[in-house]
Amino acid sequence: MFGLDTVVVAIIGLAALSAGALGYGVLYSRIEGDRKTENRVKRVKAAETDRSKASAARDRLAEANKRRKSVQDSLKTLEEKNKENDRRASPPLKDRLAQAGLGISVKQFYFLSAILGLLVGFLAFVAYGSLYVAAGALIVFGAGMPRWIIGFLRGRRLKAFLTEFPNALDIMVRSIKSGLPLNDAIRMISAEGQEPVRTEFKRIVEAQQMGMNVPEACGRLYSRIPLPEANFFAIVIAIQAQAGGNLSEALGNLSRVLRDRKKMKAKINALSMEAKASAVIIGALPFIVAFLVYLTSPEYIMILFTDSRGHLILGASAIWMSIGVLVMRNMINFDI
Repeated sequence: MFGLDTVVVAIIGLAALSAGALGYGVLYSRIEGDRKTENRVKRVKAAETDRSKASAARDRLAEANKRRKSVQDSLKTLEEKNKENDRRASPPLKDRLAQAGLGISVKQFYFLSAILGLLVGFLAFVAYGSLYVAAGALIVFGAGMPRWIIGFLRGRRLKAFLTEFPNALDIMVRSIKSGLPLNDAIRMISAEGQEPVRTEFKRIVEAQQMGMNVPEACGRLYSRIPLPEANFFAIVIAIQAQAGGNLSEALGNLSRVLRDRKKMKAKINALSMEAKASAVIIGALPFIVAFLVYLTSPEYIMILFTDSRGHLILGASAIWMSIGVLVMRNMINFDI
């Protein structure tokens, strides 16, 4: 009985296996066709996905090239403007008056210079009674001294701007990180910054109110403050407006660069101070010796001023001293 059951089970198993093999053989072509169809559909979908990805990549590349070209055009325009400004040996008197922070016109400057020159010339004529002395005083105090004062005030104001500008950039960085837009950050500097940065940023705000956009208004800063640092700021704003990006990080990097430049200038000044002191001593030594000789033996040195050969010696000495001073000046002057 047990042997019969085993035979029956084996027969049933073989029959089921045969039926399965027969069904698979009959349905194999259909199953294989469905599988090929499914694989073909997957390949088509993958190809469509690859085409869409390639198209998106091409669009992104075209947009990046477009933005890069726009940034390059903006930088080229700024560079041409800066080269045009640098080609001028000296800015016009109107610009120098504005850069010095003086609220007077060119006509007022000439009028005040003439008044000063005439007044000092008249006092010199009264004191010495010589027209030559009066004319010299008129030229010096009417034409030379006012322009020297303008240059001194201009240099002092540019130096003050360079000292305060990194602090203003740090305030802008913190303002932008806190969520304020760039326009509000500029307005904050124009209202709460230190002079002369506050005045210059106030002019940027006024230019925006007149219809200029932020890059154009910031680009005008270099014409009023002819410093490389102001030009860097205009370039950063122009690039951010054209290409986007993290403005706070860009301004933070600019502030760090400006501080590093200032440290480098201070280090160079410290290292070249010995050479400058030597140049001053060497340049002043002939005058000091001449003065001491005049105090002790005036008749010994007066021949230089009374004899024609002494005049020739003084002229040659002045030329050689001027050449030496210029050479030493170029040796200890470094442009960063």
